[in-house]
Amino acid sequence: MPRTATAAVTASSASSTAPVRAASPARTLALTSAATFMVLMTYTAPMVTLSETAAALGTSLSAQAWLLNGTPLGLAALLLVAGSLADDYGRRRIFLCGTYALGVTTALGGLATSTWMFTLARVVQGAAGAAVLAASLGLIAQAYPAGPGRIRATGIWGAFVSGGIALSPVVSGALATLTNWRLPYAVMAVATLTVGVLGPRALTESRAPRPGRPDLAGALTFGLALVALLAALTLGRDGWLRLPVGGLLLTAAALLAAFTYVERRTATPMLDLGLLRRPLFLASSAGGLFTGLSVIALFSYLPTVLQQTLGLSAMGTGWLFMLWAGTGFLVALQARRLAGRASAGAQLAAGFLLHAVAAVTMLGAASGGSWPRLLPGLLISGVGSGLLNAALPLLAVESVPPERAAMGSGAGNTARYIGSAAGVALMIAVSTASGSSPAALAHGADVALLVSAGLGVLAALTVLTLRERRR
Repeated sequence: MPRTATAAVTASSASSTAPVRAASPARTLALTSAATFMVLMTYTAPMVTLSETAAALGTSLSAQAWLLNGTPLGLAALLLVAGSLADDYGRRRIFLCGTYALGVTTALGGLATSTWMFTLARVVQGAAGAAVLAASLGLIAQAYPAGPGRIRATGIWGAFVSGGIALSPVVSGALATLTNWRLPYAVMAVATLTVGVLGPRALTESRAPRPGRPDLAGALTFGLALVALLAALTLGRDGWLRLPVGGLLLTAAALLAAFTYVERRTATPMLDLGLLRRPLFLASSAGGLFTGLSVIALFSYLPTVLQQTLGLSAMGTGWLFMLWAGTGFLVALQARRLAGRASAGAQLAAGFLLHAVAAVTMLGAASGGSWPRLLPGLLISGVGSGLLNAALPLLAVESVPPERAAMGSGAGNTARYIGSAAGVALMIAVSTASGSSPAALAHGADVALLVSAGLGVLAALTVLTLRERRR
């Protein structure tokens, strides 16, 4: 369908499906930011309680990656699908379904009695979070036309990404000390369901329906390809040359090839492959991928390493990482002031370089037994993370046609959580390569920091290259 026709359909659909009394942009931003905050709260909840959770569930060291990777797997597999469904069938509808499902699955995670039950709950939790994240940016893009208002709104939304990461370790650690690791999940489930209850009256429905049938074949092949890929990355922790790992990687490659074939031939593709020729879309995807690989992955596993090498409690680790993510929250709120001086691509490059510098400054902290040595690096990386979290959502919605905003959000966040899942497996592999003793883990932490720094530099160069191509 020509773009002008699609825009006309979008406009007519929005007017026909919107309630008589439209929700205000401020209410839309407030509710979508609150739900996003809860997605990140639940996503990072196991970080500081991983050891206690693994002990309670009888999880072996090699299987602990599944406790962390369950949610990224669900997120990565469903984000693009959820974004496409939100654009076609209603962004508010997908958002509310995701919010309710997130609350229920969070509660189920807290009730789990085995590793597989907890992991399954986390995978479905990730799928629910995918619906929330993809539809949230679609709703924001609908509420705020392109310009300063949208820059401010996406900056605030990105700040709540950092805010959820900042508070989750502290809240989870504090609640866990009251009883056990299960209590944080109960509290977060209630909070998430409360946000869902407020949604119907606070949000206006919007959609951009396209003629033709939904791209079920594309959704199935893409989702299964990512499940196979992320399962292979997680199992690879125990050896990359094993038959199951190789089989899963080949399966993922075959399914991605099938997805490409389907998307080229369907009239209503879930992902328009022509977007891959847009430097801005490539910058958004690369930025998301490297954010997951370099930043999220490092700070997903580092708390566990520090607890085992420095003897930090869950609460102590939570306060340290609140410094990092809290700095990111404050910077993301102010990043809109840079919009007139630096493009989103330039902010991405600066964010990655700051993270690389931060990782280098933290070298030797674990082996030296000195947690204060982490503080400068946590602050510097927090500034970088704030720039990343402000720039990525703006790029995601502006790198695609206006009527596909939720799909653009889904694509950018898919790349982020593929990177996260791959990066967690990588960080666990390099940090435990020399053994699981405190001394070996301290050495492994330095290796992980160097790898993260190198990925940050590579990310900055990649984004700058794509920025030059755009010119």
